[in-house]
Amino acid sequence: MGSIESGDPQLPLLHHHQVSASNEHYTKPFNWKAPALILAFEFLESIAFAGISLNLVVYLGNVLHGTTASNAANVDTWNGTTFLTPVLGAFLADTYWGKYKTIAISIVFYLIGLLVITASAVIPSLQPAPCQGNSCPPATGFQYFVFFTALYLISVGTGGVKSALLPFGADQYNDSNLEESKKKQSFFSLFFIAVNLGVFISGTVVVWIQQNVAWSLGFGIASICLIVATVAFVAGTPVYRVQLPTGSPLKSIIMVFVASFKKRKVEVPANDALLHEGDDADSRNGQSIKLAHTDGFRCLDKAAVVVYEDEDAEESRKEVSSWSSSWLVEEVKILVRMLPIWVTSVLYAASIGQTATTFVQQGNAMNTRIGSFSVPAASLNSAEVIFMMVWVVFQDSVVIPIARRYTGNPAGLTQLQRMGVGRFLVVPALAVAAMLETWRLRSVRAGAGNLSIAWQLPQFVILACSDVFCGIAQLEFFYSEAPVSMRSLCSAFSFLALSLGYYVNSFVISIVAALTTSGGSKGWLPADLNDGHLDYYFWLWTAISALNFVVYTAFAKNYTVKRLVVPHPHPTH
Repeated sequence: MGSIESGDPQLPLLHHHQVSASNEHYTKPFNWKAPALILAFEFLESIAFAGISLNLVVYLGNVLHGTTASNAANVDTWNGTTFLTPVLGAFLADTYWGKYKTIAISIVFYLIGLLVITASAVIPSLQPAPCQGNSCPPATGFQYFVFFTALYLISVGTGGVKSALLPFGADQYNDSNLEESKKKQSFFSLFFIAVNLGVFISGTVVVWIQQNVAWSLGFGIASICLIVATVAFVAGTPVYRVQLPTGSPLKSIIMVFVASFKKRKVEVPANDALLHEGDDADSRNGQSIKLAHTDGFRCLDKAAVVVYEDEDAEESRKEVSSWSSSWLVEEVKILVRMLPIWVTSVLYAASIGQTATTFVQQGNAMNTRIGSFSVPAASLNSAEVIFMMVWVVFQDSVVIPIARRYTGNPAGLTQLQRMGVGRFLVVPALAVAAMLETWRLRSVRAGAGNLSIAWQLPQFVILACSDVFCGIAQLEFFYSEAPVSMRSLCSAFSFLALSLGYYVNSFVISIVAALTTSGGSKGWLPADLNDGHLDYYFWLWTAISALNFVVYTAFAKNYTVKRLVVPHPHPTH
Protein backbone atom coordinates (compact mmCIF):
# COMPACT_ATOMS: atom_id res chain seq x y z
CA MET A 1 0.00 0.00 0.00
CA GLY A 2 1.17 3.55 -0.67
CA SER A 3 -0.04 6.49 1.38
CA ILE A 4 -0.58 10.15 0.57
CA GLU A 5 -1.62 13.11 2.66
CA SER A 6 -4.99 14.73 2.16
CA GLY A 7 -5.49 17.78 -0.02
CA ASP A 8 -3.75 16.40 -3.10
CA PRO A 9 -5.34 18.24 -6.07
CA GLN A 10 -4.67 15.23 -8.26
CA LEU A 11 -7.06 13.09 -6.22
CA PRO A 12 -10.66 14.34 -6.54
CA LEU A 13 -12.32 11.65 -4.42
CA LEU A 14 -16.02 10.86 -4.44
CA HIS A 15 -17.97 7.99 -2.93
CA HIS A 16 -19.82 5.78 -5.41
CA HIS A 17 -23.24 7.05 -4.41
CA GLN A 18 -22.08 10.64 -4.79
CA VAL A 19 -20.75 10.05 -8.27
CA SER A 20 -23.99 8.52 -9.50
CA ALA A 21 -26.07 11.18 -7.78
CA SER A 22 -24.09 14.10 -9.16
CA ASN A 23 -23.54 13.13 -12.80
CA GLU A 24 -27.15 13.59 -13.86
CA HIS A 25 -27.19 17.39 -13.74
CA TYR A 26 -24.08 17.57 -15.97
CA THR A 27 -26.14 16.39 -18.95
CA LYS A 28 -27.01 20.08 -19.33
CA PRO A 29 -24.20 21.88 -21.25
CA PHE A 30 -22.03 24.40 -19.41
CA ASN A 31 -23.27 27.99 -19.77
CA TRP A 32 -21.01 30.84 -18.60
CA LYS A 33 -24.12 32.87 -17.70
CA ALA A 34 -24.83 30.58 -14.73
CA PRO A 35 -21.66 31.35 -12.68
CA ALA A 36 -21.75 34.97 -13.87
CA LEU A 37 -25.25 35.43 -12.45
CA ILE A 38 -24.23 33.73 -9.20
CA LEU A 39 -21.20 36.05 -8.85
CA ALA A 40 -23.39 39.08 -9.55
CA PHE A 41 -25.88 37.86 -6.94
CA GLU A 42 -23.11 37.47 -4.33
CA PHE A 43 -21.73 40.94 -5.08
CA LEU A 44 -25.12 42.62 -4.63
CA GLU A 45 -26.01 40.44 -1.62
CA SER A 46 -22.70 41.37 0.00
CA ILE A 47 -23.54 45.08 -0.40
CA ALA A 48 -26.99 44.45 1.11
CA PHE A 49 -25.75 42.46 4.10
CA ALA A 50 -22.82 44.76 4.87
CA GLY A 51 -25.18 47.74 4.53
CA ILE A 52 -26.98 46.40 7.60
CA SER A 53 -24.18 44.76 9.60
CA LEU A 54 -21.28 47.21 9.37
CA ASN A 55 -23.10 50.18 10.90
CA LEU A 56 -25.59 48.31 13.08
CA VAL A 57 -23.95 49.19 16.40
CA VAL A 58 -24.04 52.88 15.42
CA TYR A 59 -27.75 52.74 14.49
CA LEU A 60 -28.63 51.08 17.80
CA GLY A 61 -26.84 53.85 19.66
CA ASN A 62 -27.65 56.95 17.60
CA VAL A 63 -31.22 56.16 16.55
CA LEU A 64 -32.62 53.60 19.04
CA HIS A 65 -30.58 55.12 21.92
CA GLY A 66 -29.33 51.83 23.38
CA THR A 67 -26.47 51.67 25.89
CA THR A 68 -22.88 50.98 24.82
CA ALA A 69 -22.73 47.52 26.41
CA SER A 70 -26.21 46.43 25.28
CA ASN A 71 -25.58 47.63 21.73
CA ALA A 72 -22.35 45.62 21.47
CA ALA A 73 -24.03 42.57 23.05
CA ASN A 74 -27.06 42.82 20.70
CA VAL A 75 -24.84 43.08 17.62
CA ASP A 76 -22.73 40.12 18.74
CA THR A 77 -25.84 38.03 19.43
CA TRP A 78 -27.30 38.90 16.04
CA ASN A 79 -24.01 38.13 14.26
CA GLY A 80 -23.86 34.86 16.19
CA THR A 81 -27.32 33.88 14.97
CA THR A 82 -26.48 35.01 11.44
CA PHE A 83 -23.52 32.63 11.25
CA LEU A 84 -25.40 29.84 13.02
CA THR A 85 -28.20 29.65 10.45
CA PRO A 86 -25.87 28.39 7.64
CA VAL A 87 -25.53 25.13 9.59
CA LEU A 88 -29.29 24.63 9.35
CA GLY A 89 -29.20 25.79 5.73
CA ALA A 90 -26.48 23.27 4.84
CA PHE A 91 -28.46 20.48 6.49
CA LEU A 92 -31.63 21.38 4.57
CA ALA A 93 -29.74 21.79 1.29
CA ASP A 94 -27.94 18.45 1.63
CA THR A 95 -30.85 16.44 2.96
CA TYR A 96 -34.16 17.83 1.68
CA TRP A 97 -34.30 20.90 -0.53
CA GLY A 98 -31.13 21.01 -2.59
CA LYS A 99 -29.03 24.16 -3.00
CA TYR A 100 -31.21 26.03 -5.52
CA LYS A 101 -34.41 25.65 -3.51
CA THR A 102 -32.61 26.57 -0.27
CA ILE A 103 -31.38 29.82 -1.85
CA ALA A 104 -34.81 30.63 -3.30
CA ILE A 105 -36.67 30.10 -0.02
CA SER A 106 -34.03 32.00 1.97
CA ILE A 107 -34.32 35.03 -0.31
CA VAL A 108 -37.98 35.45 0.68
CA PHE A 109 -37.07 35.83 4.38
CA TYR A 110 -34.15 38.06 3.42
CA LEU A 111 -36.27 40.47 1.37
CA ILE A 112 -39.02 40.74 3.99
CA GLY A 113 -36.43 41.55 6.66
CA LEU A 114 -34.74 44.23 4.56
CA LEU A 115 -38.01 45.88 3.57
CA VAL A 116 -39.27 45.97 7.18
CA ILE A 117 -35.99 47.40 8.48
CA THR A 118 -36.12 50.08 5.78
CA ALA A 119 -39.71 50.90 6.74
CA SER A 120 -38.68 51.18 10.42
CA ALA A 121 -36.18 53.87 9.42
CA VAL A 122 -38.82 55.74 7.38
CA ILE A 123 -41.91 55.64 9.64
CA PRO A 124 -41.48 58.04 12.60
CA SER A 125 -43.66 55.98 14.96
CA LEU A 126 -41.18 53.08 14.68
CA GLN A 127 -38.33 55.23 16.09
CA PRO A 128 -37.87 56.99 19.45
CA ALA A 129 -37.91 60.79 19.55
CA PRO A 130 -34.58 62.50 18.73
CA CYS A 131 -32.27 63.50 21.57
CA GLN A 132 -32.88 66.85 23.23
CA GLY A 133 -29.55 67.92 24.64
CA ASN A 134 -28.36 65.10 26.91
CA SER A 135 -31.82 63.56 27.10
CA CYS A 136 -32.24 60.62 24.70
CA PRO A 137 -35.53 58.72 25.11
CA PRO A 138 -34.92 54.98 24.52
CA ALA A 139 -36.87 52.97 21.96
CA THR A 140 -40.10 51.39 23.16
CA GLY A 141 -40.58 47.64 23.40
CA PHE A 142 -42.69 47.65 20.23
CA GLN A 143 -40.06 49.63 18.30
CA TYR A 144 -37.37 47.18 19.37
CA PHE A 145 -39.66 44.26 18.49
CA VAL A 146 -40.22 45.47 14.92
CA PHE A 147 -36.53 46.25 14.34
CA PHE A 148 -35.15 43.02 15.77
CA THR A 149 -37.81 40.88 14.08
CA ALA A 150 -36.67 42.30 10.76
CA LEU A 151 -33.04 41.86 11.76
CA TYR A 152 -33.47 38.17 12.56
CA LEU A 153 -35.44 37.57 9.36
CA ILE A 154 -32.31 38.84 7.60
CA SER A 155 -30.29 36.33 9.66
CA VAL A 156 -32.43 33.45 8.42
CA GLY A 157 -32.25 34.70 4.82
CA THR A 158 -28.54 35.36 4.62
CA GLY A 159 -27.80 32.11 6.47
CA GLY A 160 -29.56 30.06 3.82
CA VAL A 161 -27.79 31.97 1.07
CA LYS A 162 -24.34 31.66 2.70
CA SER A 163 -24.73 27.90 3.13
CA ALA A 164 -25.75 27.14 -0.45
CA LEU A 165 -24.63 29.85 -2.89
CA LEU A 166 -20.90 29.04 -3.11
CA PRO A 167 -21.39 25.25 -3.48
CA PHE A 168 -24.23 25.93 -5.93
CA GLY A 169 -21.81 27.98 -8.01
CA ALA A 170 -19.25 25.18 -7.84
CA ASP A 171 -21.93 22.74 -9.03
CA GLN A 172 -22.03 24.59 -12.35
CA TYR A 173 -18.64 23.07 -13.22
CA ASN A 174 -18.01 19.42 -14.03
CA ASP A 175 -14.75 18.23 -12.42
CA SER A 176 -14.42 15.42 -14.96
CA ASN A 177 -14.13 18.04 -17.71
CA LEU A 178 -10.60 19.49 -17.67
CA GLU A 179 -11.58 22.89 -19.09
CA GLU A 180 -14.47 23.30 -16.67
CA SER A 181 -12.28 22.19 -13.76
CA LYS A 182 -9.78 24.97 -14.57
CA LYS A 183 -12.58 27.54 -14.74
CA LYS A 184 -13.85 26.36 -11.36
CA GLN A 185 -10.63 27.51 -9.66
CA SER A 186 -11.14 30.98 -11.12
CA PHE A 187 -14.73 30.97 -9.86
CA PHE A 188 -13.59 30.56 -6.24
CA SER A 189 -11.21 33.51 -6.59
CA LEU A 190 -13.88 35.66 -8.23
CA PHE A 191 -16.37 34.73 -5.50
CA PHE A 192 -13.89 35.92 -2.84
CA ILE A 193 -13.42 39.18 -4.75
CA ALA A 194 -17.21 39.66 -5.12
CA VAL A 195 -17.74 39.28 -1.36
CA ASN A 196 -14.99 41.72 -0.41
CA LEU A 197 -15.83 44.22 -3.13
CA GLY A 198 -19.40 44.31 -1.85
CA VAL A 199 -18.16 44.91 1.72
CA PHE A 200 -15.85 47.66 0.48
CA ILE A 201 -18.61 49.51 -1.39
CA SER A 202 -20.98 49.20 1.54
CA GLY A 203 -18.36 50.30 4.04
CA THR A 204 -17.55 53.43 2.07
CA VAL A 205 -20.64 54.56 0.13
CA VAL A 206 -23.62 53.03 1.97
CA VAL A 207 -22.26 53.67 5.48
CA TRP A 208 -21.49 57.31 4.60
CA ILE A 209 -25.02 57.81 3.22
CA GLN A 210 -26.54 56.31 6.38
CA GLN A 211 -24.70 58.68 8.71
CA ASN A 212 -24.62 61.81 6.57
CA VAL A 213 -27.80 61.70 4.43
CA ALA A 214 -30.43 59.33 5.85
CA TRP A 215 -30.50 55.91 7.45
CA SER A 216 -33.64 55.10 5.46
CA LEU A 217 -31.81 55.78 2.17
CA GLY A 218 -28.88 53.56 3.21
CA PHE A 219 -31.20 50.70 4.17
CA GLY A 220 -33.20 51.31 1.00
CA ILE A 221 -30.08 50.89 -1.15
CA ALA A 222 -29.42 47.56 0.58
CA SER A 223 -32.99 46.46 -0.20
CA ILE A 224 -32.75 47.53 -3.85
CA CYS A 225 -29.48 45.60 -4.26
CA LEU A 226 -31.09 42.39 -3.05
CA ILE A 227 -34.20 42.93 -5.19
CA VAL A 228 -32.03 43.33 -8.32
CA ALA A 229 -29.95 40.30 -7.29
CA THR A 230 -33.10 38.21 -6.81
CA VAL A 231 -34.53 39.12 -10.21
CA ALA A 232 -31.24 38.25 -11.92
CA PHE A 233 -30.90 34.97 -9.99
CA VAL A 234 -34.42 33.80 -10.83
CA ALA A 235 -33.98 34.84 -14.48
CA GLY A 236 -31.01 32.48 -14.73
CA THR A 237 -33.00 29.41 -13.65
CA PRO A 238 -33.10 27.81 -17.14
CA VAL A 239 -29.28 27.77 -17.46
CA TYR A 240 -28.41 26.42 -13.97
CA ARG A 241 -27.19 22.91 -13.36
CA VAL A 242 -29.28 21.89 -10.35
CA GLN A 243 -28.02 19.01 -8.22
CA LEU A 244 -30.46 16.94 -6.16
CA PRO A 245 -29.81 16.52 -2.40
CA THR A 246 -27.70 13.45 -1.56
CA GLY A 247 -28.63 13.05 2.10
CA SER A 248 -27.02 14.11 5.36
CA PRO A 249 -23.99 12.28 6.83
CA LEU A 250 -25.18 12.99 10.37
CA LYS A 251 -26.99 9.63 10.56
CA SER A 252 -23.79 7.73 9.75
CA ILE A 253 -21.80 9.67 12.35
CA ILE A 254 -24.33 8.90 15.07
CA MET A 255 -24.48 5.23 14.11
CA VAL A 256 -20.70 4.82 14.53
CA PHE A 257 -20.95 6.10 18.10
CA VAL A 258 -23.96 3.85 18.73
CA ALA A 259 -22.15 0.79 17.30
CA SER A 260 -18.99 1.45 19.34
CA PHE A 261 -21.09 1.86 22.50
CA LYS A 262 -23.00 -1.38 21.88
CA LYS A 263 -19.68 -3.20 21.37
CA ARG A 264 -17.93 -1.46 24.28
CA LYS A 265 -17.03 -4.82 25.86
CA VAL A 266 -15.57 -6.18 22.62
CA GLU A 267 -11.77 -6.27 22.33
CA VAL A 268 -10.23 -4.48 19.36
CA PRO A 269 -7.87 -6.81 17.42
CA ALA A 270 -4.18 -5.86 17.35
CA ASN A 271 -4.20 -6.29 13.55
CA ASP A 272 -6.37 -3.53 12.05
CA ALA A 273 -6.72 -5.61 8.86
CA LEU A 274 -9.18 -7.75 10.79
CA LEU A 275 -11.61 -4.85 11.12
CA HIS A 276 -14.63 -4.93 8.82
CA GLU A 277 -13.87 -2.84 5.73
CA GLY A 278 -17.22 -2.92 3.97
CA ASP A 279 -17.61 -1.06 0.69
CA ASP A 280 -14.95 1.40 1.76
CA ALA A 281 -13.10 2.19 -1.40
CA ASP A 282 -13.38 5.28 -3.50
CA SER A 283 -12.75 4.39 -7.12
CA ARG A 284 -10.37 6.29 -9.33
CA ASN A 285 -8.98 4.91 -12.56
CA GLY A 286 -9.70 1.38 -11.41
CA GLN A 287 -7.77 1.83 -8.17
CA SER A 288 -9.09 1.64 -4.64
CA ILE A 289 -8.43 4.73 -2.49
CA LYS A 290 -9.32 4.78 1.18
CA LEU A 291 -8.44 6.40 4.48
CA ALA A 292 -5.40 5.02 6.25
CA HIS A 293 -6.11 3.45 9.63
CA THR A 294 -5.02 5.53 12.66
CA ASP A 295 -4.25 4.32 16.17
CA GLY A 296 -5.96 7.13 18.03
CA PHE A 297 -9.48 6.83 19.50
CA ARG A 298 -9.33 3.03 19.33
CA CYS A 299 -12.58 2.85 21.26
CA LEU A 300 -14.32 3.89 18.02
CA ASP A 301 -12.69 0.94 16.20
CA LYS A 302 -15.04 -1.30 18.16
CA ALA A 303 -17.77 -0.23 15.71
CA ALA A 304 -15.92 -2.11 12.95
CA VAL A 305 -15.08 -5.24 14.93
CA VAL A 306 -16.66 -8.34 13.40
CA VAL A 307 -18.95 -10.05 15.93
CA TYR A 308 -19.75 -13.79 15.73
CA GLU A 309 -22.75 -15.62 17.09
CA ASP A 310 -20.42 -18.55 17.71
CA GLU A 311 -16.75 -17.69 18.05
CA ASP A 312 -15.78 -21.17 16.84
CA ALA A 313 -17.82 -21.00 13.69
CA GLU A 314 -16.89 -18.25 11.25
CA GLU A 315 -19.67 -19.28 8.89
CA SER A 316 -22.23 -18.24 11.50
CA ARG A 317 -20.95 -14.68 11.56
CA LYS A 318 -23.59 -12.03 12.05
CA GLU A 319 -24.24 -9.74 9.11
CA VAL A 320 -22.22 -6.54 9.53
CA SER A 321 -23.92 -3.43 8.20
CA SER A 322 -22.00 -0.81 6.18
CA TRP A 323 -22.13 1.82 8.90
CA SER A 324 -19.84 -0.28 11.05
CA SER A 325 -17.05 -0.39 8.45
CA SER A 326 -13.51 0.79 9.21
CA TRP A 327 -13.57 3.55 6.60
CA LEU A 328 -16.58 5.21 8.26
CA VAL A 329 -14.92 4.88 11.67
CA GLU A 330 -11.88 6.70 10.27
CA GLU A 331 -14.12 9.47 8.94
CA VAL A 332 -15.58 9.97 12.41
CA LYS A 333 -12.08 9.94 13.92
CA ILE A 334 -11.16 12.81 11.61
CA LEU A 335 -14.05 14.87 12.96
CA VAL A 336 -13.02 14.08 16.54
CA ARG A 337 -9.41 15.09 15.82
CA MET A 338 -10.51 18.35 14.22
CA LEU A 339 -12.73 19.27 17.17
CA PRO A 340 -10.02 20.86 19.41
CA ILE A 341 -8.72 22.88 16.44
CA TRP A 342 -12.28 23.99 15.74
CA VAL A 343 -12.79 25.07 19.37
CA THR A 344 -9.79 27.40 19.16
CA SER A 345 -11.29 28.85 15.97
CA VAL A 346 -14.32 29.92 18.03
CA LEU A 347 -12.18 32.10 20.33
CA TYR A 348 -10.24 33.38 17.31
CA ALA A 349 -13.54 34.41 15.71
CA ALA A 350 -14.52 36.15 18.96
CA SER A 351 -11.27 38.15 18.87
CA ILE A 352 -11.72 39.14 15.23
CA GLY A 353 -15.36 40.03 15.98
CA GLN A 354 -14.25 43.15 17.86
CA THR A 355 -14.11 44.91 14.48
CA ALA A 356 -17.94 44.88 14.29
CA THR A 357 -18.53 46.31 17.77
CA THR A 358 -15.89 47.72 20.10
CA PHE A 359 -13.56 48.90 17.31
CA VAL A 360 -16.47 50.86 15.81
CA GLN A 361 -17.42 52.26 19.23
CA GLN A 362 -13.81 53.27 19.83
CA GLY A 363 -13.74 54.99 16.44
CA ASN A 364 -16.95 56.90 17.18
CA ALA A 365 -15.37 58.25 20.37
CA MET A 366 -12.44 59.66 18.36
CA ASN A 367 -12.13 62.64 16.05
CA THR A 368 -13.67 61.26 12.85
CA ARG A 369 -12.71 64.20 10.67
CA ILE A 370 -9.74 63.81 8.34
CA GLY A 371 -9.27 67.18 6.69
CA SER A 372 -12.73 68.38 5.66
CA PHE A 373 -14.16 64.88 5.38
CA SER A 374 -15.99 63.03 8.15
CA VAL A 375 -15.06 59.32 8.19
CA PRO A 376 -17.72 56.93 9.57
CA ALA A 377 -16.06 54.61 12.09
CA ALA A 378 -17.48 51.53 10.34
CA SER A 379 -15.68 52.53 7.14
CA LEU A 380 -12.40 51.30 8.55
CA ASN A 381 -13.74 47.79 7.96
CA SER A 382 -13.56 48.67 4.26
CA ALA A 383 -9.99 49.83 4.75
CA GLU A 384 -9.30 46.40 6.23
CA VAL A 385 -10.46 44.84 2.95
CA ILE A 386 -7.81 46.86 1.11
CA PHE A 387 -5.16 45.80 3.62
CA MET A 388 -6.22 42.18 3.14
CA MET A 389 -5.69 42.42 -0.61
CA VAL A 390 -2.23 43.92 -0.02
CA TRP A 391 -1.36 41.17 2.47
CA VAL A 392 -2.53 38.47 0.03
CA VAL A 393 -0.08 39.79 -2.59
CA PHE A 394 2.69 40.14 0.03
CA GLN A 395 2.08 36.62 1.33
CA ASP A 396 2.14 35.05 -2.15
CA SER A 397 5.13 37.00 -3.46
CA VAL A 398 7.35 37.31 -0.34
CA VAL A 399 6.31 35.18 2.66
CA ILE A 400 5.57 31.89 0.88
CA PRO A 401 8.76 31.87 -1.30
CA ILE A 402 10.93 32.55 1.77
CA ALA A 403 9.10 29.90 3.81
CA ARG A 404 9.41 27.43 0.91
CA ARG A 405 13.17 27.95 0.88
CA TYR A 406 13.54 27.19 4.60
CA THR A 407 10.91 24.46 5.05
CA GLY A 408 11.23 22.61 1.75
CA ASN A 409 7.43 22.50 1.64
CA PRO A 410 6.07 23.43 -1.84
CA ALA A 411 3.24 25.29 -0.10
CA GLY A 412 5.73 27.21 2.05
CA LEU A 413 3.75 26.84 5.26
CA THR A 414 1.29 24.11 6.16
CA GLN A 415 -2.35 24.98 6.80
CA LEU A 416 -1.84 24.48 10.54
CA GLN A 417 1.20 26.77 10.53
CA ARG A 418 -0.65 29.54 8.70
CA MET A 419 -3.57 29.21 11.12
CA GLY A 420 -1.07 29.54 13.97
CA VAL A 421 0.40 32.73 12.50
CA GLY A 422 -3.10 34.20 12.23
CA ARG A 423 -3.96 33.30 15.81
CA PHE A 424 -0.70 34.87 16.99
CA LEU A 425 -1.15 38.14 15.08
CA VAL A 426 -4.55 38.84 16.64
CA VAL A 427 -2.73 39.27 20.00
CA PRO A 428 -0.65 42.35 19.01
CA ALA A 429 -3.66 43.75 17.10
CA LEU A 430 -5.76 43.83 20.28
CA ALA A 431 -2.80 45.09 22.32
CA VAL A 432 -2.39 48.01 19.89
CA ALA A 433 -6.12 48.79 20.26
CA ALA A 434 -5.72 48.76 24.06
CA MET A 435 -2.69 51.08 23.98
CA LEU A 436 -4.46 53.43 21.58
CA GLU A 437 -7.48 53.65 23.91
CA THR A 438 -5.23 54.39 26.92
CA TRP A 439 -3.54 57.15 24.91
CA ARG A 440 -6.92 58.53 23.79
CA LEU A 441 -8.30 58.63 27.35
CA ARG A 442 -5.19 60.40 28.65
CA SER A 443 -5.39 62.95 25.86
CA VAL A 444 -9.10 63.69 26.49
CA ARG A 445 -8.77 63.83 30.26
CA ALA A 446 -5.74 66.10 30.02
CA GLY A 447 -7.73 68.52 27.87
CA ALA A 448 -5.41 68.01 24.91
CA GLY A 449 -8.29 67.12 22.57
CA ASN A 450 -9.28 63.85 20.93
CA LEU A 451 -7.11 61.68 18.74
CA SER A 452 -7.77 61.23 15.03
CA ILE A 453 -9.57 58.07 13.94
CA ALA A 454 -6.64 57.51 11.56
CA TRP A 455 -4.72 56.14 14.57
CA GLN A 456 -6.97 53.07 14.40
CA LEU A 457 -5.42 52.01 11.11
CA PRO A 458 -2.50 50.00 12.66
CA GLN A 459 -4.83 47.63 14.52
CA PHE A 460 -6.85 47.05 11.33
CA VAL A 461 -3.63 46.45 9.33
CA ILE A 462 -2.47 43.73 11.77
CA LEU A 463 -5.94 42.14 11.90
CA ALA A 464 -6.08 42.09 8.10
CA CYS A 465 -2.78 40.19 8.05
CA SER A 466 -4.12 37.80 10.68
CA ASP A 467 -7.24 37.20 8.61
CA VAL A 468 -5.25 36.50 5.45
CA PHE A 469 -3.10 33.88 7.19
CA CYS A 470 -5.78 32.26 9.32
CA GLY A 471 -9.07 32.81 7.50
CA ILE A 472 -8.09 31.30 4.17
CA ALA A 473 -6.02 28.48 5.72
CA GLN A 474 -8.87 27.61 8.08
CA LEU A 475 -11.31 27.17 5.19
CA GLU A 476 -8.76 25.04 3.33
CA PHE A 477 -8.08 22.96 6.45
CA PHE A 478 -11.70 22.12 7.22
CA TYR A 479 -12.35 21.35 3.55
CA SER A 480 -9.27 19.18 2.86
CA GLU A 481 -9.27 17.33 6.18
CA ALA A 482 -13.00 16.60 6.13
CA PRO A 483 -14.19 13.28 4.69
CA VAL A 484 -15.57 13.79 1.18
CA SER A 485 -19.08 12.88 2.27
CA MET A 486 -18.96 15.47 5.07
CA ARG A 487 -17.37 18.48 3.36
CA SER A 488 -20.60 20.50 3.19
CA LEU A 489 -21.16 19.86 6.87
CA CYS A 490 -17.61 20.84 7.83
CA SER A 491 -17.79 24.00 5.71
CA ALA A 492 -20.95 24.93 7.58
CA PHE A 493 -19.10 24.32 10.84
CA SER A 494 -16.73 27.13 9.84
CA PHE A 495 -19.76 29.42 10.00
CA LEU A 496 -20.71 27.82 13.30
CA ALA A 497 -17.32 28.82 14.73
CA LEU A 498 -18.02 32.43 13.70
CA SER A 499 -21.46 32.18 15.24
CA LEU A 500 -20.24 30.90 18.58
CA GLY A 501 -17.46 33.50 18.53
CA TYR A 502 -20.04 36.28 18.42
CA TYR A 503 -22.04 34.59 21.19
CA VAL A 504 -18.88 34.42 23.29
CA ASN A 505 -18.38 38.15 22.69
CA SER A 506 -21.95 38.87 23.76
CA PHE A 507 -21.50 36.77 26.91
CA VAL A 508 -18.14 38.33 27.86
CA ILE A 509 -19.28 41.91 27.31
CA SER A 510 -22.45 41.31 29.36
CA ILE A 511 -20.40 39.81 32.23
CA VAL A 512 -17.90 42.68 32.10
CA ALA A 513 -20.70 45.27 32.10
CA ALA A 514 -22.37 43.61 35.09
CA LEU A 515 -19.18 43.21 37.15
CA THR A 516 -17.70 46.63 36.48
CA THR A 517 -20.92 48.57 37.19
CA SER A 518 -21.52 46.99 40.60
CA GLY A 519 -21.57 49.46 43.46
CA GLY A 520 -22.78 52.32 41.27
CA SER A 521 -19.61 52.57 39.18
CA LYS A 522 -19.90 53.64 35.52
CA GLY A 523 -17.95 50.53 34.53
CA TRP A 524 -15.58 49.87 31.65
CA LEU A 525 -18.21 50.46 28.93
CA PRO A 526 -20.43 53.44 29.84
CA ALA A 527 -22.49 55.43 27.32
CA ASP A 528 -19.67 58.00 27.18
CA LEU A 529 -16.48 56.01 26.65
CA ASN A 530 -14.48 58.94 28.00
CA ASP A 531 -15.80 57.98 31.45
CA GLY A 532 -14.93 54.27 31.06
CA HIS A 533 -12.04 51.92 30.37
CA LEU A 534 -12.46 50.28 26.99
CA ASP A 535 -8.69 49.80 27.13
CA TYR A 536 -9.13 47.31 30.00
CA TYR A 537 -11.62 45.40 27.88
CA PHE A 538 -9.13 45.23 25.00
CA TRP A 539 -6.40 44.02 27.40
CA LEU A 540 -8.78 41.28 28.58
CA TRP A 541 -9.23 40.07 25.00
CA THR A 542 -5.48 40.31 24.40
CA ALA A 543 -4.96 37.86 27.29
CA ILE A 544 -7.75 35.55 26.06
CA SER A 545 -6.27 35.52 22.55
CA ALA A 546 -2.76 34.81 23.85
CA LEU A 547 -4.05 31.85 25.86
CA ASN A 548 -5.99 30.61 22.84
CA PHE A 549 -2.80 30.72 20.75
CA VAL A 550 -0.91 28.65 23.34
CA VAL A 551 -3.70 26.05 23.48
CA TYR A 552 -3.92 25.93 19.67
CA THR A 553 -0.15 25.40 19.37
CA ALA A 554 -0.33 22.39 21.69
CA PHE A 555 -3.17 20.79 19.72
CA ALA A 556 -1.67 21.59 16.30
CA LYS A 557 1.69 20.11 17.28
CA ASN A 558 0.06 16.75 18.04
CA TYR A 559 -2.46 16.76 15.18
CA THR A 560 -2.47 13.72 12.88
CA VAL A 561 -3.01 14.80 9.28
CA LYS A 562 -5.43 12.69 7.24
CA ARG A 563 -3.75 10.15 4.97
CA LEU A 564 -5.16 8.28 1.98
CA VAL A 565 -4.02 4.80 1.03
CA VAL A 566 -3.64 3.74 -2.60
CA PRO A 567 -2.89 0.04 -3.25
CA HIS A 568 0.01 -0.59 -5.58
CA PRO A 569 -1.29 -1.72 -8.98
CA HIS A 570 -0.85 -5.37 -9.81
CA PRO A 571 1.91 -5.97 -12.36
CA THR A 572 0.75 -6.85 -15.82
CA HIS A 573 2.36 -9.56 -17.94
